[in-house]
Parts: sequence; C-alpha cells; structure tokens
Amino acid sequence: MTIEWNPSAGPTLGVEWEVQLVDAQTRMLRQEAATLLAALPGLSESGEHPKMRHELMQSTIEVVTGVCGTVAEAKADLAISLKDLQRVAEPHGIVLASSGVHAMTHWRDQKMAPSQRYAELVQEIQWPARRLQTMAVHVHVGLRDSGRAMPVINALAVYLPHLLGLSASSPFWCGEDTGLASTRCVVFGALPHTGPPLGLPDWKSFEDYMDGQLRAGTIRTIKEVWWDVRPHPDFGTVEVRIADAVPTAREVGMLAALVQCMVHLFDTQLDRGYRLPSRAQWVVADNKWRATRYGLDATIVTNDSGATAPLRDEVFELVRDLEPVAWRLGCAEELAVASEVLEYGAPYERQRAVHSGEGDLTSVVDALVTEFAEDRFVLRGDGGHGG
Repeated sequence: MTIEWNPSAGPTLGVEWEVQLVDAQTRMLRQEAATLLAALPGLSESGEHPKMRHELMQSTIEVVTGVCGTVAEAKADLAISLKDLQRVAEPHGIVLASSGVHAMTHWRDQKMAPSQRYAELVQEIQWPARRLQTMAVHVHVGLRDSGRAMPVINALAVYLPHLLGLSASSPFWCGEDTGLASTRCVVFGALPHTGPPLGLPDWKSFEDYMDGQLRAGTIRTIKEVWWDVRPHPDFGTVEVRIADAVPTAREVGMLAALVQCMVHLFDTQLDRGYRLPSRAQWVVADNKWRATRYGLDATIVTNDSGATAPLRDEVFELVRDLEPVAWRLGCAEELAVASEVLEYGAPYERQRAVHSGEGDLTSVVDALVTEFAEDRFVLRGDGGHGG
C-alpha cells in the first residue's frame, strides 16, 4: 500500500498536553470533562473545540496547539487555551494539574468519555483500556518528506530514556508508591501496538507493515499504532509520545525544545549525507525500562556491545550538543530548563520529596496544583524554584 506524506515546511511544531481535572477541596480527580468542554468559548456547530478535546477518561482534557514555528509560539498557544479552561473550571470547584497519573484516585472510579471510538476501544481491549488513567505530553515536529521519517524516528528512539527521565512524573498509583519513576509507561504499555518503534529501515517497510496490520484486522487506522515515536503522515510530522505529562508549562517547553532540536539536527545531518544514530532493538527496549524504573538515576546502555553510562551524564551531554541548534531555532531558554531539572529534580523526584516530608499524597497533589498554576518547581524546604 502507499501512504501519502503531507510535507511540512521546516521543523514546524505541535504540542498536545493532557491535563487533569482535580477537585479543589478533596484533590481527587473529577469526571467533568464533558461539562467543561461544553462551557468553553469557541465551540464549532458540532460542539467541538479546535484546541481542547476529550481523552479516554472524563477526568482529562487534552489541550493542543495549532501548527507553530517556535517553542515560544507553542507555549503561548497552550497558555491561551489553559486560561479559558481554568476560567470555566473554577466555578465548578475544579483546578488543573499535570502528571503521568494521579497519585490517589483509583482507576475504577473513572468514567469514560462519551465517544463511540473510545467505547469500541474499551470493548476490544478490555481491562488494560479500562484502567488507562494516564496522561502524557506529545510533541510533533514537521518533516519535508516520508523518506526522512524512519531514519529520524530510529534516531529519536536512541534518546527515549533521556526524554522519559526528564519527564517521568508518575511514581504513585492508586495511593501507593510503585517504586517506578514512570508508572504511566507500564500502565500504557499494557495496550497492544505500544512501546518503542520497530526499527523499520525506510518508508516502504512502514507501508508494508501497515498493509499487513490492516489486512489482518490487527488495527483499523494508523492512529492505533501507539509507538513511543511514530510517523503521522497526515500532519507530515514525527510524533514523540514517550513523555509523561509534566507539571509545568516550563517543562512542556523543555520537551518541545528537545524534540524540535533533535529532529532539526537529524534532518540537517541527512542533508549532509551523515548516518544517523541508531541502536539495536534490545538496547532501545532495555533503556526504556531502565528510565521507567529509575528515571534520571538509570544507567543506560550506550552501544550495541553493552557499554553503559549514567543517564544524568548522557542528558547533560545531549543538552550541550543541542545548544547551538536551540539558538538557531530560538528555543535556547526552553532547552536550558533541562539543566534545571537535572539540578533540582525531575517531577517524580520532586513528588517523592514532598511525600517524604509531608507524609501524605494529598500534599503531593497540592504541590502539583501549585506547580501547574504558578509554573514553578515546588521543592521541599524552600517553597519552590523556577519561573
């Protein structure tokens, strides 16, 4: 089969941020997405909003940007939508927060969004879909043609642990510490067609893969291929989906900057005839698990022969390598937030610090609500940093 690619003019950017609806008093999730979406300004005649939409659970709203040229433009786009969402949420006693999962609310207490597609998904997948109380940040970056998609995706797969380590924000699940940095990765990974990309060498291989999947009835649409990095031919983008939802807009900007810089760098290297970085599938899969379990404290595999290095050191080197690209793309300030995360703690570390100091998970959600509202890191003992 032939899958057409909708070309993008340069490294255009789109961001999708799944945010939680939290009760202002109890700090538990509220099942009010349909109510809030209906109250938003700017609804179409069909009742849909161009920048905000349902996710699987009624406790989550996905906020999306338009096609942006810079990270600053994407952040400004998100800020306008979030201001509207906060305005309609406040009278209902709802505040917003963001993390890969909610620390306390049990998935059994969730209500599904009123969507035929989601109903069919749950009917097909059953229990793994019913417990899918997870939130993420997805970053799209444009490419000029399909021939670049698979090499760039395979190169991005090398850096999945870097992106996950910086964003991991889900150490608690249904009221318990799971011992993981990203519980979301394990919960979401129970679905079919998830995980790292398959290492397909070129676009023809992807077309053949999709043809077989569709003929077998394994999937009905390319949207059911939920890899950590996937091509999105309708948009003409590669979509990076590995990141947990992060607590602050500053960290969303950081993720967008990292991904935009890497895609632009790899695209430029292809123009120059360079061979892009790649790793054996076992290395990619093992590194994802290491970051899922240990976050930034992971030791990751750095080549196919089994050499290892601390992830913190590898993230530091990546940020340093991307700084010249970030200056060209106008996102150096957003990229620099990664260095702050290395210094002050990734979201999962900040949550555990609050929990160990305060002793209860309500305080963890309190901190997440503050981080979201004030766009700063809440650190135990000093009242916060950043912004």
